[in-house]
Amino acid sequence: MSDTPTALLVVNLGTPEAPTPRAVRRYLAEFLHDHRVVQLTRWLWCPLLHFLILPLRGPKAAAKYASIWLPEGSPLAVYTRRLAVALQARLPAWRVRDAMRYGEPSVASRLQALRAEGIRRVVVLPLYPQYSTTTTESVRDVVVREATGLEVRFIEDYSVDAGWVQAVVDAIRQWRARQGAGEHLLFSYHGLPQRLARNGDPYPQRCEASTRAIVQALGLRDGEWTLTYQSRFGKERWLEPATDTTLQALVARGVRKVDVVCPGFAVDCLETLEEVGIGFAEQVAHAGGELRYIPCLNDDGQHADALAALVRQADDARA
Repeated sequence: MSDTPTALLVVNLGTPEAPTPRAVRRYLAEFLHDHRVVQLTRWLWCPLLHFLILPLRGPKAAAKYASIWLPEGSPLAVYTRRLAVALQARLPAWRVRDAMRYGEPSVASRLQALRAEGIRRVVVLPLYPQYSTTTTESVRDVVVREATGLEVRFIEDYSVDAGWVQAVVDAIRQWRARQGAGEHLLFSYHGLPQRLARNGDPYPQRCEASTRAIVQALGLRDGEWTLTYQSRFGKERWLEPATDTTLQALVARGVRKVDVVCPGFAVDCLETLEEVGIGFAEQVAHAGGELRYIPCLNDDGQHADALAALVRQADDARA
């Protein structure tokens, strides 16, 4: 094995640099231009995006980001950086860098910098536990394009990894030990158009596998938990059941205290803190119930331990 250290690139989705309409529009423009995310023909999609969607969504999304913004910046960026620091502590012989698929620090700039530092081997860890063509494969697109001269090992899924599952299970148990257990545990994953699943994207099966593993380890019985999908966008049909309508149905049938966990998100972000923790919580409260959000693993030590073990396994498999 070469004396040159191996690098770990920890990649998350991305985030605006500031909770302002201009910064949000710039971020959304890059995100929604990705053909993996929106597969409409460009001649139709680009005018809709730039002249209708971004002007309308930018200010609204900026207000939502402002409601969760931390003193150090966007929660997704802050927690991703902290997680990278925790991984660096567990992989002292490596060079650990964080990157964003959209926005900064970009995957391209990180790979270019690593190459300039003399790095030749890189393990890429997209922070998406459940593989999807819309997320994991989009990271691979840019890595393949930008990794000339580098030997790359790509970790594409850890949806049922024992260490990660145990970290999620312990986080739920510890939270419920402090707060008391609600009447129902709802698993909310980011949604996906049903069309993509029909065309072979295995994401829903990976979400189901993660949920089964967590539920089994928690010892939950049928009826004590539900798997749902959030964050619908556009008019086409998305994966079901939907988180918001499921919450409404639970409260309508008499469930008053619902705990919500989001195992598809490695760190907290707009979709967890604002959409679930604020938006859905307000909807449930108006219906007479209570939603209690269980935070993501973020930079928890057990989370970092599990991911570091994954990285070592990936590197050992290549050696």
